[in-house]
Amino acid sequence: MRLGKLRLPLILLFVAGSAGLVPAAANEFTFDEKINEQLARKLHIPVFFAVPASARAKLPKDIQTTDRLIDFKHPDAKDAAGDVGLRLIVARRSGLANRLAESGLVQTGDLLLSFRTEWGDAGAYPNIQLGISHTGLAYVKDGKVHNIDNPLSGEYVGRGDLTSDHYRTLDYIHIIRPRDLTETQRANLVAWATRLNAIASRVYPSQISFNQDYNKPKYRPYHALGFVQHLGQIALGQNPPGNVDMFCSEFAWSMLALRNCDPATSEDAFKGRRVPSCIKPAMSPMRATGSVVPSHFPWSYSGLADGPLLVIDALQLPDDKRKEVIDSVFAENPEGLSKMSVGHRQVATEMQPRFARLKTYYSGITGHFWERWWARLLSTAFNHAGIKRNYSPTSYLINTMLPPSNRYRTMDYVATVVIE
Repeated sequence: MRLGKLRLPLILLFVAGSAGLVPAAANEFTFDEKINEQLARKLHIPVFFAVPASARAKLPKDIQTTDRLIDFKHPDAKDAAGDVGLRLIVARRSGLANRLAESGLVQTGDLLLSFRTEWGDAGAYPNIQLGISHTGLAYVKDGKVHNIDNPLSGEYVGRGDLTSDHYRTLDYIHIIRPRDLTETQRANLVAWATRLNAIASRVYPSQISFNQDYNKPKYRPYHALGFVQHLGQIALGQNPPGNVDMFCSEFAWSMLALRNCDPATSEDAFKGRRVPSCIKPAMSPMRATGSVVPSHFPWSYSGLADGPLLVIDALQLPDDKRKEVIDSVFAENPEGLSKMSVGHRQVATEMQPRFARLKTYYSGITGHFWERWWARLLSTAFNHAGIKRNYSPTSYLINTMLPPSNRYRTMDYVATVVIE
């Protein structure tokens, strides 16, 4: 389901105030019907690219910023029982890192998800990925938001303050916040990120390289997190033998796993063969599919392919409307694929034929008794098909869609930055 027929560049809400449509800067996220209609045409995203209201982090009502804070309600959810939309921080690019730090809308440990709205309805693969192409980690230092990303290159890190080529050409960023980070943990993350950014040009790609195969994570259930230790050893200048290659979201996951380790006092712990006890996952890697739909139990879990499904479930649509949205998730769209990068387009084309059974799973698990029974069998088959537990860029947003009291929920959705 799509809104509008044209995709137009979003210039800070249509030249701020020029048509009287943009309200004065507020200190909380507010809804305005006319602004909502304009944004629906500008964003031009399918409804399953929005998130359920239950995913949102609790924020203060006195946010101090000159950026526009807008509570966006997706129009395709207007007649649905569930509340689905986005919090939008509409901002100019100049001075963005300073303003996001000053407002507290980005904090140390937050995940920065590169959001590609043009991926919407481009085919099953980009839809299942919820339009998310990359993950970076934010940290606040000297009153400014900094980023640490893999590849540790000029293209992605640059000066480390959201001014690299990647961030200068990016128009949308989801902000995801790990729950309950302490000030000590945030201080540790700042220290680790500062060390790595300082030596990035020296250790990349000789000691830390980029893993281009997102289907080959280093995490293994019930195994020690040696690859995280290896990353810490490099940051500490211990020059461990070999090379640790990580894809972007795996690097961010590993950085968060270091949050309990103080690099100033844990040097000896990292020298041994045993993985330091301070290394702990901040989010459980996911199977291919989960169990949260339709049970919603506190112990249910989400899967890597469950993103659109969780949004559709939250909408609580009647059968005919639900089928329409599910059909749109898996519809082929060669023209839409042309808007993706060459690498992502190749993966999307290769993956498209494999999604037929996943569509059956989506339809059945949200259907009636016997349909759900068959869908559970399919889900079990997916999870025993050799797909490794993983932490894809999309997995962080998917985690926020678990019920708030779920034991596996460790992330909250803060907002989406819309850069003019």
